[in-house]
Amino acid sequence: MIFKIVTLFLVGMGVLAMFGKLTLPGSKMIANKRCPSCGRFRIGKGQCPCKGKG
Repeated sequence: MIFKIVTLFLVGMGVLAMFGKLTLPGSKMIANKRCPSCGRFRIGKGQCPCKGKG
């Protein structure tokens, strides 16, 4: 009985690990929308506001 519970637990953890490694479509596009220097999201086609400071 204990062996069956442990086996089911390990199988469940394996399934959760597989779902954790899944990548959603479009995640690369979201990463490209960030400013490389400050990490904020860029809105529109213009420069990030951090480029003018310094």
